[in-house]
Amino acid sequence: MVSQDEYILTISCPDRPGIVHAVTGFLAQHNLNIVDSQQFGDPTSKKFFMRVHFAPVDAASKDVSIEQLQTSFEEIAKPMVMDFDLSSVSQKPRVLIMVSKIGHCLNDLLFRQSISQLNIDVPLIISNHPDFAPLAASYKIPFHHLPVTAETKAEQENKILELVKEQKIDLIVLARYMQVLSPALCSAMSGKIINIHHSFLPSFKGAKPYHQAYDRGVKIVGATAHFVTSDLDEGPIIEQDVVRVDHSLSPKGLTTEGSNVESKVLANAVKWVTEKRVLLNGHKTIVFN
Repeated sequence: MVSQDEYILTISCPDRPGIVHAVTGFLAQHNLNIVDSQQFGDPTSKKFFMRVHFAPVDAASKDVSIEQLQTSFEEIAKPMVMDFDLSSVSQKPRVLIMVSKIGHCLNDLLFRQSISQLNIDVPLIISNHPDFAPLAASYKIPFHHLPVTAETKAEQENKILELVKEQKIDLIVLARYMQVLSPALCSAMSGKIINIHHSFLPSFKGAKPYHQAYDRGVKIVGATAHFVTSDLDEGPIIEQDVVRVDHSLSPKGLTTEGSNVESKVLANAVKWVTEKRVLLNGHKTIVFN
């Protein structure tokens, strides 16, 4: 069981000597013990990335609030030009799941959340179709049917953003939500939207990737979870996986094989992002899994 007093600190900054010393010294100064730690220095971008899971050692250090720790750490972060995030392990991220008419990823995420494989809260589900209202009801999660056309897209997305603000959403997960988000929505939730693409990007982008794969006679199909940007299917990749296939499978057979991979890849991506294991590195990601 996770302690109520455990924290995750993530940092990214220009690489230089003394970063680890500064972070571990800060923790020791506040009588905080490292549970686990991972780090990476990128020789190309010249940036340093670190994730530290830590906990108080005694009652006195437990009395220090997360706000006090954040304020104190800023004195270290500023001279080193650090971007950092400090959060409590016990605070479950609030995740909005969006779906259209294909439900295997939605069903998988809801089941994993219900058995605590994913440490998240799902306060609502949004869909442009009504099909999965009964599934949402079976998990006692409010379901919002928000139809969309080219003429109503701006209005529909404004409603989505209103719900995001109202429900204090930390992350949006597109679980086969088959609508292209506008640049405005992508910008408003930059770095906070994950999509599952039913292809091993960058191959077979866009619509019907399994049909494209069938036409090319591929021997593997895969899935890619990535952050959403205004460039379709071009966002930083979080997780990918593949499954072997052969000439005997039709596009429907490829779709069935691929759907299992999609569910696994998306679940991994949601888990890692919500556990603060994914850091952006330009157009790429650092994943401490």
